[in-house]
Amino acid sequence: MATIFILNGPNLNLLGEREPEIYGRTTLAEVEKSCAEYAAIIGVDIDCRQTNHEGVLVDWIHEARKAADAIVINPAGCSFHSIPVLDALKTFDKPIVELHISNIHARDAFHQHSIISTVSTGVICGLGVYGYMVALQAAARMLDLLPDSLPAPIRVGP
Repeated sequence: MATIFILNGPNLNLLGEREPEIYGRTTLAEVEKSCAEYAAIIGVDIDCRQTNHEGVLVDWIHEARKAADAIVINPAGCSFHSIPVLDALKTFDKPIVELHISNIHARDAFHQHSIISTVSTGVICGLGVYGYMVALQAAARMLDLLPDSLPAPIRVGP
């Protein structure tokens, strides 16, 4: 069975508490529970992780090179300045879906330009925490893993 790493960067442990007007009130534990339920439906394994430390995120990306078939990453604050995370992702030669809960393009100048996007296969932003479901589905589709039991509009698209 394929494994998708879902990696979350700094401050996402405070999801549901920190700036709920931007990020909502859903906690990271609730997001991970929904991801696990959806992963079971589409037949993939997930490994959800969160860290407040850039180096730990880099180590997990290195681990993913052998242990994961795709990465869904919400790099949070590392999106805008972390050359180490960017360089680590460059070594991962499988699908990378970058995810942001808010629409970073509509935010202040500090939050508009993700350097991680330059190495991502796809980017999802502005869908709130539902973006995790979309990112997981996109990663599974990139790996051609969506089950035949799903309707064609979901499995194949237009």
